[in-house]
Amino acid sequence: MSTHGGDKGMTSLLSGERVPKTHPRVEACGDLDELASFLGVVAAALPARQDGLRGEIQAVQADLLKIGALLAAAPGSPAFAMLPPLGKERIEALEHSIENMEGSLPRLQTFLIPGGHPSAAWAHVARTVCRRAERRVAAIDPAGGGADTTRGPDVTGGPGVTGGPVPDGVLAYLNRLSTWLFDLARLCNSVSGIDDLPWKG
Repeated sequence: MSTHGGDKGMTSLLSGERVPKTHPRVEACGDLDELASFLGVVAAALPARQDGLRGEIQAVQADLLKIGALLAAAPGSPAFAMLPPLGKERIEALEHSIENMEGSLPRLQTFLIPGGHPSAAWAHVARTVCRRAERRVAAIDPAGGGADTTRGPDVTGGPGVTGGPVPDGVLAYLNRLSTWLFDLARLCNSVSGIDDLPWKG
């Protein structure tokens, strides 16, 4: 049921602060939600008998939900303290998966044009959204730990309450994830018997 609480362009963070819907934390969470949704499309478009790959995609979707929660709570708040951190094992899992995919794919000799099998095309879309999400997350704390100076005047809780550092591992995870998505796109073409589309410019 709608509460109409956002009718004037404001919303609440997980930690309770009211912020504009254009706040960097809200923008970043929106991009992560978009990314997770596109990953659902990739999983749905995968060829048959790719349950292992679907499982990996769903694990990434779960990671994105966790990251979204971490970003939706102001650092130092009770809500943030209750959230489990993003463990370094998830970054390591991406790195391991990247190594496995690259080991099974032909060596890349040129730039690629996004396309091929529908699952590969959607994986390329997800990759570009991931890059945008990474930029949005970096914009939350461009000084690497300072207060948020981009928030609107109606934010509750005192100066800088929604600023502060990005949680450990989040930017590294998103950086690895864009590489993983590029390789995933190539793998989607490979398991479908479709060649990548080389750029011939």
